[in-house]
Amino acid sequence: MLPSASRSTLLLPHPAPTSPGGARERQFGRPGRVRLRLGRRRGSAAVAMASDGRVERIASTIRVIPDFPKPGILFQDITTLLLDPQAFRDTTDLFVERYKGKGITVVAGVEARGFIFGPPIALGIGAKFVPLRKPKKLPGEVISEEYSLEYGTDKIEMHVGAVQPNDRVVIVDDLIATGGTLCAAAKLIERVGAEVVECACVIELPELKGRDKLGNRPVFVLVQAEESG
Repeated sequence: MLPSASRSTLLLPHPAPTSPGGARERQFGRPGRVRLRLGRRRGSAAVAMASDGRVERIASTIRVIPDFPKPGILFQDITTLLLDPQAFRDTTDLFVERYKGKGITVVAGVEARGFIFGPPIALGIGAKFVPLRKPKKLPGEVISEEYSLEYGTDKIEMHVGAVQPNDRVVIVDDLIATGGTLCAAAKLIERVGAEVVECACVIELPELKGRDKLGNRPVFVLVQAEESG
């Protein structure tokens, strides 16, 4: 459940990760079908890499639903993106182009929408896909990481041995909000000695400061939404 997001900014893309040994995000209109804008801050979302026309298509397919799942929330709905095969392909292609040839050995997808984008990215770059799941969903021996919710706690788990100490990992989810789930996923990966190269999301809600929770771990997003003032 996320606060409303209705103002946006134009972002510049971060440099793509390098291969091992190297150093290492337009705007939308009102809720509904998103309209892109370049200019001053208005609308409901903003997109990185504005010079790439594919981003425009992706942004235009993301639906924003007001008062869901409760009043006062604008829900960023990626299911309409999935209804557009070209936009879906563009989304995965942009991530594949970023990570191909960079020595990424694992794409780890966060339940559940990370399972939508993660596998085609993994196939595109020749990496294995590892699902990061909610408790009691994986049948084998698991390693788990607990994280805080607004009320209480939750856990994220992965199979023991799925990620190895020498692996270079990209963590994929559809959206970064408070950053709690992504931070737990990163800690889980790091506990087995692997390197989190970057966290990759389609959408970010920066007013929730999820990047702060992730510390120095790099984050790459395509669409950024900002809270209205």
